[in-house]
Amino acid sequence: MTKAIHAGSVTIGGGAPVSVQSMCNTKTEDVEATVGQVKALAAAGCDLVRLAVPSKEAAAALRAIREQSPVPLVADIHFDYRLAVAAAEAGMDKIRINPGNIGGEANVERVAAACRAAGVPIRIGINGGSLEKGLLAKYGGPTPEAMLESALGHVRLLNKFGFDDICLSLKCSEVAATVAAYELAAEKTDYPLHIGVTEAGGGEMAVIKAAAGMGSLLLRGIGDTLRVSMTGDPLREPEVGIEILRALGLRKDAPEFVACPTCGRTEIDLEGLYLAVQEKLRGCRAPIRVAVMGCVVNGPGEAAAADYGVAGGKDRGLLFRKGEKLRTVPFEGLADALADLIRADGIEI
Repeated sequence: MTKAIHAGSVTIGGGAPVSVQSMCNTKTEDVEATVGQVKALAAAGCDLVRLAVPSKEAAAALRAIREQSPVPLVADIHFDYRLAVAAAEAGMDKIRINPGNIGGEANVERVAAACRAAGVPIRIGINGGSLEKGLLAKYGGPTPEAMLESALGHVRLLNKFGFDDICLSLKCSEVAATVAAYELAAEKTDYPLHIGVTEAGGGEMAVIKAAAGMGSLLLRGIGDTLRVSMTGDPLREPEVGIEILRALGLRKDAPEFVACPTCGRTEIDLEGLYLAVQEKLRGCRAPIRVAVMGCVVNGPGEAAAADYGVAGGKDRGLLFRKGEKLRTVPFEGLADALADLIRADGIEI
């Protein structure tokens, strides 16, 4: 088990639930726009939100943003140690730095002192695309071993100044290399791990990369907090992250849907029925399994493990609970009948 750190009210590591993060793409110095996006990300399921702090103007806005944020905030710092110090003093709940690019050991010591005084943890963020030249030469490229050596070197630097409230990330854009780097880190350290596949692109490709990389790690018990990296609107990121956790059984706060693929026996608009059922149960927060099957012959049997389900046939469909056939219903009313059944069992929708 990893050690625990605390970013405001969120515990990372130590067996705590895997938390979900995203990052604002607003200009941080625009307090109104940034607060608005932070609140939208929180409403979408983010447990923490990261802000870019590239300038004094951005740092000067942090206190006002923090005062209005419903979730803990992470300040993302590069190059200027003074911005990290200012972020800690402004009440940020966590700082993300690369100790190797903020100007030497004296500056790292100043950041460590400010974060220690404020009780703020530091994420050492290693990116395969920005490794030290010496490590690239040693390993012949941004290999998992190179990323781990970089991370551990930065850990030793913070430890040298009495700071150990640390989280690690070791990301690159290649899924296999990212997974291997985190596996090495989990083997060699007990620091909590912020996982993700960086620069994963947008749309379906980013979702696939995130699910493949983070899913394989989380199934091994590796990963304490995550961010899905997607080009475009950051509000999509927590949605995907949460669905990955739900698919793995690590977050049980909504129905799990099971549906068969269509085949030659299908006589209904199965996709339409599936979407209608999802919409009816959108507000449900019970961890129930719901099956939407396209064949009344095999559907109930194949979905016997589901708590509730429907199986559609020509013009009519079958309603069932835990594999028990209840009654037939006109096809047009299947989604409503299913919702009524679940509601009648005392489950809020």
